[in-house]
Amino acid sequence: MAGAIIENMSTKKLCIVGGILLVFQIIAFLVGGLIAPGPTTAVSYMSVKCVDVRKNHHKTKWLMPWGPNQCDKIRDIEEAIPREIEANDIVFSVHIPLPSMEMSPWFQFMLFILQLDIAFKLNNQIRENAEVSMDVSLAYRDDTFSEWTEMAHERVPRKLKCTFTSPKTPEHEGRYYECDVLPFMEIGSVAHKYYLLNIRLPVNEKKKINVGIGEIKDIRLVGIHQNGGFTKVWFAMKTFLTPSIFIIMVWYWRRITMMSRPPVLLEKVIFALGISMTFINIPVEWFSIGFDWTWMLLFGDIRQGIFYAMLLSFWIIFCGEHMMDQHERNHIAGYWKQVGPIAVGSFCLFIFDMCERGVQLTNPFYSIWTTDVGTELAMAFIIVAGICLCLYFLFLCFMVFQVFRNISGKQSSLPAMSKVRRLHYEGLIFRFKFLMLITLACAAMTVIFFIVSQVTEGHWKWGGVTVQVNSAFFTGIYGMWNLYVFALMFLYAPSHKNYGEDQSNGDLGVHSGEELQLTTTITHVDGPTEIYKLTRKEAQE
Repeated sequence: MAGAIIENMSTKKLCIVGGILLVFQIIAFLVGGLIAPGPTTAVSYMSVKCVDVRKNHHKTKWLMPWGPNQCDKIRDIEEAIPREIEANDIVFSVHIPLPSMEMSPWFQFMLFILQLDIAFKLNNQIRENAEVSMDVSLAYRDDTFSEWTEMAHERVPRKLKCTFTSPKTPEHEGRYYECDVLPFMEIGSVAHKYYLLNIRLPVNEKKKINVGIGEIKDIRLVGIHQNGGFTKVWFAMKTFLTPSIFIIMVWYWRRITMMSRPPVLLEKVIFALGISMTFINIPVEWFSIGFDWTWMLLFGDIRQGIFYAMLLSFWIIFCGEHMMDQHERNHIAGYWKQVGPIAVGSFCLFIFDMCERGVQLTNPFYSIWTTDVGTELAMAFIIVAGICLCLYFLFLCFMVFQVFRNISGKQSSLPAMSKVRRLHYEGLIFRFKFLMLITLACAAMTVIFFIVSQVTEGHWKWGGVTVQVNSAFFTGIYGMWNLYVFALMFLYAPSHKNYGEDQSNGDLGVHSGEELQLTTTITHVDGPTEIYKLTRKEAQE
């Protein structure tokens, strides 16, 4: 009876393997915490109010906020009145990045949120359900001398959600409303050095466009991009982990195919988990440094979704294969109730991502949250996915309880065995339970580090050492799941050691009656591990 490596490896060797994996896990956290900078950087931009007095505004003309070809500027809206400048002639111009700086492909993406500074005026108050309509043009260039090339030009509507905390009286005119920040733009690559935004607020009283939105004084943007230093560390990790997981995956499947029996469902699922981990590891992001691939964010989301769906499915099947009887085992159809919520939830999140980042491939200013219908649709997808996740965890908790109860029931037959045989099976049961606890610990660490990264300032200082908590979260959790999959494929690969067949009964202290009991209740069942076969006893009886 061969069993898996985890069951036949000595405790000393198993501790050595666990210690090595723990060292790599600590290194993964330290790489992010001590070597990598913070994962992202936020930069504030204040728009410059340019004047475009041409009669034909439809013809593209790029207005620069500063530099040798800077536009004709005004300091504030009040300056426009004596100069007879209309609202349609004012263009809010933003250059990305700030002066004397350059953008880089290592930044990977750009995300912008918008903040409007709106002053209170008795004769120009913000109406209920007011909507601001912006005419936005985005251009790029790769040096300071060439002409700007248009990248996108869209009408961008955004609903205003503003409150005025002071009494609406004449003495409080000029005070600013407190307005929620608005999603503005997201680009999935940073292929150029310079970007330029020209934002117009066209007014048309007949069509009620930009009427009743208050007096907009300024437009401020906050740009968020990935740090180049973090990107290099992230790429290096993926480049290192890809061959590691691929090699162990090939080794694992080779050992499976060398066996006389066909692979069982549990072995296939572990192999599929290795494939999904390899898929998420492949560092295709290296190509984004040289190519303008705006779809990389969407592709990354899809890869993560496939891995986590496979991981959740593995947990269900792993538990189920250790509690079902022989007729229900080894058939994926027997898990449709548990795997169904995973499929539905993953599909809902995929549709949501396609409705958001999928549309942004052609319109970087699009956001599903900007309309009532879009918000309700997005919330519906998220709620359905959340319900499916809750159902999944209820199924999983129930199955884990059943597995532990099932295995605990098998322990009642252990006292009748010889001491050596009993210690052998007690060790198997302990290792199985320990693996289940490690799985729960990995899931718990993912949740805990995510919460910590959200509530902390992003870094901790211990003396003269600065630890980047958010970077440590990304590299540590990413490394943890790679080590988890690596350990699964290594420990659950078939072992070359045998018990009961290649060794004499005397070596294990097995009496004839005991051998008959083990043969009729355990060894006749084909499976990847002895624990897998041990749980068959209850169904047989």
